[in-house]
Amino acid sequence: MIWWQGLLGLASGFLVAAVTAPVGVSGAVFLLPVQLSVLSVPSPAVTPTNLLFNVVATPGALLRYRRRGQLGGPLTRLLVLGTLPGVVIGAVVRVFLLPGPQAFRLLVACLLLPLGLWLYVRTLRPPRRPILTDGPSPRAVTALAMAVGIVGGIYGIGGGSLLGPILAGRGLPVTKVAPAALASTFITSIAGALAYAAVLALTTPGDVAPIWALGLLCGLGGLIGGYVGAHLQPRLPESGLRLLLGTLAIALACLYAVQALG
Repeated sequence: MIWWQGLLGLASGFLVAAVTAPVGVSGAVFLLPVQLSVLSVPSPAVTPTNLLFNVVATPGALLRYRRRGQLGGPLTRLLVLGTLPGVVIGAVVRVFLLPGPQAFRLLVACLLLPLGLWLYVRTLRPPRRPILTDGPSPRAVTALAMAVGIVGGIYGIGGGSLLGPILAGRGLPVTKVAPAALASTFITSIAGALAYAAVLALTTPGDVAPIWALGLLCGLGGLIGGYVGAHLQPRLPESGLRLLLGTLAIALACLYAVQALG
């Protein structure tokens, strides 16, 4: 890694975390195209590098949420219970079944496009009655978290970054979802990074281990940006936070679809 790659990684980590932390997304989901296309991080090493970014970056936003008393609670525990085993399964799937970047990008596009459109429509045309008032059932959240955790392990986002848009689309306030999703992302990213670095990298040939220097620099930028973004959340309207989630998901899905099919 040369100096300009580290500087770009630091700046990119700050920008994506500052924009996405208010809605419960670590920023790894939007940092990945920069790593693949600009910084030339090989696949599948880009996935554990993104998980390393999550581990370093998310405590900044979590610290801010904790100071406001938003961190913790049953939703966080349910998300971790499902995503923690799921992200390990996803890491295995990523290495042995989806090593190529084309299939990887197409899978992500197919996942994020309908998710972003759904969140956008529900924000602009909300139902007369909210689907969830007291929160989803524990069994439903755990099952959903398990499925999303597997996808998160494949994608390198820990799972919480996908649960945030899904739960917000079901009617939960973003101010409640964001801290729980980020906490889930942090814990499961630790498990996913260890699965890649300590197990799969030792037993599988090729570029499987994370790019440590780049991941740490991106994470340092995200640590600062996440704190700034979480600080800005109370100043943003709920509808604006939802539209931001939907817009980012749709934009990334379109970008990945073009790259995968081009």
